[in-house]
Amino acid sequence: MSVIKELLHKAVEMDASDVHLKAGGDPYFRINGVLTPSGFDTLTAADLAVIVENILPAHLRERFAREHEADFSHVEDGVGRFRVNVFVTQGTTAVAMRYVKTHIPTFEELHLPVGLKKLAAVQRGIILSTGTTGCGKSTTMAAIIGEINNRFRRRIITIEDPVEYVFEDRLSIITQREVGLDTPSFESALKHVLRQDPDCIFIGEIRDQTSIRTALLAAETGHLVMTTLHASTSDGAIPRILDVFPAPEQPHIRMAIATNLHAVICQRLIPAVSGGVVPAVEIMFNTPTVRKLIEKNQLELLAAAIETGHDDGMQNFNQAIYELIANGMIKVEDGMAASTNPEALKMNLQGIFLDEGRRILST
Repeated sequence: MSVIKELLHKAVEMDASDVHLKAGGDPYFRINGVLTPSGFDTLTAADLAVIVENILPAHLRERFAREHEADFSHVEDGVGRFRVNVFVTQGTTAVAMRYVKTHIPTFEELHLPVGLKKLAAVQRGIILSTGTTGCGKSTTMAAIIGEINNRFRRRIITIEDPVEYVFEDRLSIITQREVGLDTPSFESALKHVLRQDPDCIFIGEIRDQTSIRTALLAAETGHLVMTTLHASTSDGAIPRILDVFPAPEQPHIRMAIATNLHAVICQRLIPAVSGGVVPAVEIMFNTPTVRKLIEKNQLELLAAAIETGHDDGMQNFNQAIYELIANGMIKVEDGMAASTNPEALKMNLQGIFLDEGRRILST
């Protein structure tokens, strides 16, 4: 068995998301967001040269020699598919490989709140999955897409960089486009996506004015748009989007968000007592209260609306973490470390619950 096959086989066995190889260094895996030694010996420049020779497609060799980097997909027989970036660093070759998963995780496997399942039935609007890098945003989106695929006949188009999960058609028809391989850029793919008869559009990440405007336009014309965004809290997603635009445009964009937003999910991964990680999930639905606050530009009150919106299916991080601790799924110290407001969580764990959110909204 070749070195690369052994490495990739072990990476999949250990549920690694990424494999990192460089000359003069030990191979590393990223597992649950943490870089972890693979246990393999240090790779020499000659080892890397052999690996690259074996996996680099023939049609990219001239480009790699000229540009010193190349993106492509590699299928390792009996192991799986990987998105690969080969590049040069300090005169030697390095490789980063992302495992493209074919098993679509369910809500139950991910320990996501059951209430999120209803998002699969949404037919229009925008669903945002937010959080920091490596918190499982794309995995949560994959679970929602998988639920749609299992229950509804929809035309789903994804635009991703890279593709992280490969879907098989069940009830839905799914077309996946990978930036750099299937389309030159997000902008190019988004320019044409509405002409491809989608019911649902998944945009790997909204990061600029073009992607945000396209998402809003698609939602306004009756499509469901699912996408991810880097924001540390659900209520923080709205100002994060607005900051992309110059001040004169922000009122128009804010009103479009108020009209078309359906839900914002934000999550943080916390070590589980049983091993691995579980998500603490903050949920904000675009209820009449939330919509009114966005329209009036009272974004500082959104956190209070989330805190008091339990009857509408909303919860903030402290409420989610409290439930995980109460159910014995995480340790108190790990919950405190992940909390936005650890002092309030400490009081909750002592049986003290202050209705601060309702007081703020009533003033």
